[in-house]
Amino acid sequence: MSRLTIAADLETAADQIAEISRADLQIMLRRAALMLRNVTGLVLEPNVEEPLSSLAAEMGLSKAELVRTIVGDWLVANAYLPVPYALDEESSVDGNA
Repeated sequence: MSRLTIAADLETAADQIAEISRADLQIMLRRAALMLRNVTGLVLEPNVEEPLSSLAAEMGLSKAELVRTIVGDWLVANAYLPVPYALDEESSVDGNA
């Protein structure tokens, strides 16, 4: 079951609280609790967590945004994702190759 399905079931149960059985409500609440328990996010070692939080604050980003940026850049740099922009023959660049 997806999170959206569970959320929809809970909303329906809330709308029809008088008609839903205690057993059905108990099942839905247990499923919701299980889903919430399994969505802990990314757990990092303390020696990684501290510099990551500091860098995110320095850059004015949330930690989640910074992690998305780092992972995306790594995937592009290691050719797992295509380069999001292409230079053509007529583009000017600074520096030397």
